[in-house]
Amino acid sequence: MDLQVVLPNEAPDLDPGQFAELARLAEELGYESVWLPDHVLPPGPFGEVYGGAYEPLVTLAYVAAATERIGLGTSVLILPLREPYVLAKQVATLSRLSGGRLVLGVGVGWNAEEFAEVGADFAGRGKRTDETLDLLDRLSTTGRGPSGGYFEPRLTERVPILVGGNSMPALRRAARTGDAWLGVQLDPAAFAERARTLAGLAGGRTVRPMTRMEWSGSPADLDRAVADYHAYAAAGAAAVAVHFGANAGYADRMRTFADAVR
Repeated sequence: MDLQVVLPNEAPDLDPGQFAELARLAEELGYESVWLPDHVLPPGPFGEVYGGAYEPLVTLAYVAAATERIGLGTSVLILPLREPYVLAKQVATLSRLSGGRLVLGVGVGWNAEEFAEVGADFAGRGKRTDETLDLLDRLSTTGRGPSGGYFEPRLTERVPILVGGNSMPALRRAARTGDAWLGVQLDPAAFAERARTLAGLAGGRTVRPMTRMEWSGSPADLDRAVADYHAYAAAGAAAVAVHFGANAGYADRMRTFADAVR
């Protein structure tokens, strides 16, 4: 099972240089990928928690330039908030510039107020997500837009898609178009149940089940976190991405956890 890390990009006071430092450290420690979450205009009480998030695709381009091998991913990009043609260009460009290291993690979003802030349709977000995924696939495979416009850069391999979400629509979306599925806030037993459902829906397609967890650095809680990590492996997870809490001490917790699970 791959050990991955979620970089701490949700704090307004984060030093941008920390992204590069932590990504290089993750590469050195053997983490398989780094991931960044996404929010555009989170409202109300969520603003203080998520409002500092750097835009993930731009930030991953910065991280790509500072690293050599480590995978780069969004966990997850709120797809219905994005203009699909510009997004397709951004994704293809980042994949090319990073040497094919990008995984595009996508989700439909969950906060109606954030959609209202940017004038996006919350009720139709699932349909828009499916349409955008279809468009991304068509542009990358044919190199042409609906009216024949040329799409570049053309890639030799399709950018892998990770679909996030625990709902049946999310599982069906992952089974239909995803290369991986991200289950969130599920204990190992519930994760295993969803992974079995996903396998049945995929009908023989390979879709890697993945999840996220957190360890904020409490020594007393390390044994529990390590046990959870291995429990997810036993539940069928192909990868677990770990968020390590507050910015201060993030690097030390990355080292401690990597040593503890190996």
